[in-house]
Amino acid sequence: MQQAITETADASSRTIGFILWRTKQILANREDVIAVEIPSRATLYRLFDKLAVGTHATGSARTRRSINARPSGPFGEVPASAPGELMQIDSTPLDVLVRLDDGIAGKVELTAMVDIATRSITAAVLRPTTKAADASALLARSVTPETMRPGWPEALRMSRSVLPHRRLLSMDERLEHAAARPVIVPETIVCDHGKVFISNNFRASCRYLGINLQPAHKATPTDKGTIEKTLGSVATLFAQFVAGYTGSNPDRRGRRLEYGQLWSLPELQSLLDEWIIAVWQTRTHDALRDPDAPRRAFSPNEKYATLLQSCGYVPVPLSGADYVELLPERWQAINAYGIRIKYRTYDDRELNPFRRQHSGVTAKKGLWEIHHDPYDISRIWVRDRCGDRWITVFWKHLHRVGVPFGELAWDRACEQVPGGTEEQIADAAAALLRRAHDGPAAGAGHPVKRSRRDRRVAARTQATVTGRKMPDPPAPKALPGEEADPELAEVIPLGLFDPLENPWRPQ
Repeated sequence: MQQAITETADASSRTIGFILWRTKQILANREDVIAVEIPSRATLYRLFDKLAVGTHATGSARTRRSINARPSGPFGEVPASAPGELMQIDSTPLDVLVRLDDGIAGKVELTAMVDIATRSITAAVLRPTTKAADASALLARSVTPETMRPGWPEALRMSRSVLPHRRLLSMDERLEHAAARPVIVPETIVCDHGKVFISNNFRASCRYLGINLQPAHKATPTDKGTIEKTLGSVATLFAQFVAGYTGSNPDRRGRRLEYGQLWSLPELQSLLDEWIIAVWQTRTHDALRDPDAPRRAFSPNEKYATLLQSCGYVPVPLSGADYVELLPERWQAINAYGIRIKYRTYDDRELNPFRRQHSGVTAKKGLWEIHHDPYDISRIWVRDRCGDRWITVFWKHLHRVGVPFGELAWDRACEQVPGGTEEQIADAAAALLRRAHDGPAAGAGHPVKRSRRDRRVAARTQATVTGRKMPDPPAPKALPGEEADPELAEVIPLGLFDPLENPWRPQ
């Protein structure tokens, strides 16, 4: 029976009757056993009750796996005595439905980072699907002050909190209009083996900011138990109070939630940011008790203010070029026609000196370093190592699309136009987003029907570009000895996002 109970560690949950049946099968298959008198059913049940204590053999499979992953000896813990000395990052689906564009209701993923010394949630990002760029943006948000937003109570200002605002302001002027959330620079980050956190982009972002990335053991959530517990607390203390809460599993889910009043993704992100400042950072935490007075529990803000007296504070201002550094990178050649990424061609006159040239990076076989934003395929950035600058290169067919969109919409358009040219795919992607924006159109007396996947792709794409701004594409420059064309058409502003304008400055 002990062997039968052990076999259930990674298997699906079954009843006691199956364990008893499996016990008899194990006995029947043993060659050294000639005859065994099986006790009564009541006796077998009593034996099971004794042997299955603490194993969760017939309960939740998730709890059973967690129990089996625990170490057999005493629990160990890496001490953290300074803010940022040890931090943990993880991502999980948030148990809340949001109203995406075009009325689609969908779930989002929450990616958050917590500081072990103070238990502060330094940053949290909601996305339809978490990408490496989101994890990199999380690092930038952790080292950037959270500015006050319209509608937030004045009590949420850092100047009104227990944080030493006046002392910090003398070292970092960005904190003048900051909310009561500490700015913590990570030294070591513990993560799991999710593809977002072990990606080349996230590793490069950590190297750029001087952060030591420490992956946990595979299938061992106990290596980062603090962030696991923190994400569970967010569901308990925040998510269940939000309209559209789905519960942690289908057994706890209500009916017809998608037809109720749901928040949009930007609205839910603002609510989460406000909740972290107003509730989480001011709520006492059992792990933040004073060793000399165990009855005294600190809040994350109080613990940060206490540790700041001995650890100090060093601001890390990020510029627009730093933001580009945190975007995903790839290495490609600059050909005569420009740069091609997923059948999209990017070209600009500034690439003329580098076409078909060696980049000087022998380790990458002479390829050029390119950074791109998966949520905005309108442009890429090429590193000019000689001039120590970033060259912004626009998509060749940007004039065909009037709104920004990311790789999700592009990949869907490629599926709809198999073997199509770049112009056809661009038109298909633009038409997909245009149909989502215009809504059902009447044609010949019948409404145009769109697949649910088309609507979901358009909605999730729009959710990632809301509020992003970008200046006009630059007019082509005249070559030496060539007159500029006086009849160039007027450039229509696209209203997209320009990271080189330093998006991290206080508004």
